[in-house]
Amino acid sequence: MHRRFPRILMLAPLMAMVLSAQGRGGARPPQPPQTPKAAAPIDLTGYWVANITTDWRWRMTVPPKGDYLGMPLNPEGRKVADAWDPAKDEAAGEQCKSYGAPGILRAPGRIHITWQDDQTLKLETDAGQQVRTFYFGAPPANAGGDWQGVSQASWEMITGPGGVAGANLVSSGALKVVTAKLRPGYLRKNGVPYSANTTLTEYFDVIKEPNGDEYLVVSITAEDLTYLNNKYETAVNFKKQADNAGWNPTPCTSR
Repeated sequence: MHRRFPRILMLAPLMAMVLSAQGRGGARPPQPPQTPKAAAPIDLTGYWVANITTDWRWRMTVPPKGDYLGMPLNPEGRKVADAWDPAKDEAAGEQCKSYGAPGILRAPGRIHITWQDDQTLKLETDAGQQVRTFYFGAPPANAGGDWQGVSQASWEMITGPGGVAGANLVSSGALKVVTAKLRPGYLRKNGVPYSANTTLTEYFDVIKEPNGDEYLVVSITAEDLTYLNNKYETAVNFKKQADNAGWNPTPCTSR
C-alpha cells in the first residue's frame, strides 16, 4: 500500500495556512533560513494516545508463534519467526526486541513529542520507555546500532492553489523520517523479525477535526532484503491529549 493511499483514505482535508501577499515597494531583502523548528508546517508536540482501530489482535495481545498473517516474510524470515522463544529473549536481556523503531508505534500506549533543540525532535514512549531522536541536521558520528537506530528527518511541504477564490496559496506538510543502522528486532511481538539492514520510512501527519480533536497519523514502510520479500506497509494513529493523563512508563516485556 503506497503511503499516499492511507493518507488520502484516512485524512480529513488539511487546514490551510494562507500566505500573506507580498508587500509593495520592491523585493524584500533575503532572509536567513529558518530552523526546522521555526519552519515546522505542523505541530507534533504534546502527548498522544494510541487509537487502535486496526490490527487489534496483533497489537493488544501477543499473537501465538507462527501467526505472521499479513507479514511479507521470505523463507528465512519465516524460519526465524517459527523459532521465537520469549524465555530465550529474556535470558539474553533482549526483552526490547519488539520495541525498536520499526514496531514501537504499534504498541498500545502513549507517546510524548518535544523539540530537543531547534534541529532535533524527540519522541518518547511510555511502552518500553523508548526514546527516538529525529535529526534534521547531521546525527552524531557514533549514533546507531541500538533499538531506535539513526533517524534523519525532513519536512515534506504540500503547496497548492487555495484561499479566497484561489487568489492565494495554501501550505501545509508532513514530517518524513528515514531510519537505518538498527539493532535487529521484531516487527510483531511474536518474533516476526527485521534485520540490521532494515530501512524504515515514516510520514507523520496531523489532522484537525471540526470539533477541535487532533489526530496524528503515521504511515510506516519497512524494507528488509534479509527477512522480507516485499515492503511491509502499515499505518497507525494517535489522538492528542490535553496533558499527560494516563502516561505510564513501563519496561519492555517479551510476553
